[in-house]
Amino acid sequence: MDLVVLSGLQGAGKTTFYRARFAATHAHVSRDLFRSARDPARRQRQLVEQAAAAGRSVVVDNTSVRRADRAGLVALARALGLRPVLYWFPPDPAASIARNARREGKAQVPVVAILATAKRAEPPAAEEGFDESFEVRAREGGGFDVAPLASPPPPRR
Repeated sequence: MDLVVLSGLQGAGKTTFYRARFAATHAHVSRDLFRSARDPARRQRQLVEQAAAAGRSVVVDNTSVRRADRAGLVALARALGLRPVLYWFPPDPAASIARNARREGKAQVPVVAILATAKRAEPPAAEEGFDESFEVRAREGGGFDVAPLASPPPPRR
């Protein structure tokens, strides 16, 4: 079983990618679905644990753009006996802002939030501990291009 981490800006296409690729086989955990929770991190952990206990793989669909955010999810996956897998959506603020503009109601986020998330984004590093890592790019006409994420060379000593 896998714990799949979707990592990218708001409006990058993460939820659409989940629906296209994982909805039939993986539980969906997104903080967007429990914004009023008193402790969203605790609620997220509970939902991941419930999915694992039920024998289901799970997708965590948050921005998770910082290595520290992803590290907690890798640790959770390991603690639950799940295989951590990363799908990285490289930051493209202009494209995310355009997709966000097509959203309606509470699904639309302030442009400043997208720009702030882009400033905090840290590209994945091999040391993060994912068993597999992929790069995902949304195509303009729909669909996605997915490729294995090239690992950076090990640091020089």
